[in-house]
Amino acid sequence: MTRARLADPQPAVSDRLQARLAARLAARGIDPAAPVLADTPEPIPALEAAQRRIPYDYRDAFADHPAVMAWVRTIAGAATAPHTDDHNPHWGSGGRRVIARGPSLLLWGNTGAGKTRQAYGAIRSLTAAGCAVRWHAVKAVDLFGQMRQRSGVDVEWLLRDIARVPLLLLDDLGAGKSSEWNEEITFRLLAWRGENHLPTLVTTNLAPIRTERTDPRQPVLRDKVGDRILSRLSGMCTPVEFDGPDRRFQRA
Repeated sequence: MTRARLADPQPAVSDRLQARLAARLAARGIDPAAPVLADTPEPIPALEAAQRRIPYDYRDAFADHPAVMAWVRTIAGAATAPHTDDHNPHWGSGGRRVIARGPSLLLWGNTGAGKTRQAYGAIRSLTAAGCAVRWHAVKAVDLFGQMRQRSGVDVEWLLRDIARVPLLLLDDLGAGKSSEWNEEITFRLLAWRGENHLPTLVTTNLAPIRTERTDPRQPVLRDKVGDRILSRLSGMCTPVEFDGPDRRFQRA
């Protein structure tokens, strides 16, 4: 019985087709023998959107302070898929994780020591980690300006909206003039966020309380915001001290 003999394997691409492909690649300036380039990182739309809202000075900020980095890991680890608290939690199983409840930070210390930069770096880190971050950043003095009664603006709705944002950066607390009205706005904002465990980043150039090493000529946060607000901050925030020279002077 004669056994059928398999034909010799044929190349997948004929010499003629290979020549045509090589000519096309050469015409486009592509060398098949060149080393493979590293993959281009995938763009992160949420980070790109955040970049447009972050002040220009802080668009390259990153969180490298150990306490701030630990806070970022905690918040990112507690992020949940949307609708997981609803009656139908499986609806959110495939969605991007959103910022949930978590601790807050009080970043205090010398002027220009990098507190605001670390705060914006934390926001960028959370966004880059794949969390859907709805955040709001405002300087305390600007917040008080926004809360002034004016035509066509519902300031109560505006305050409620800021108080309920998942992540808030309240910058330069204690920098403006003290008043009972300013204290009321700050208390309402922080009290609601503290009671609902919404992550908040608060920065201030003032030490929280007076100690033996505090310059007697220098006010402290308690002097500027009062005991009620300081108590709220103490209950909701981990204090992180920043020292060192003013980086703005160093750049100048």
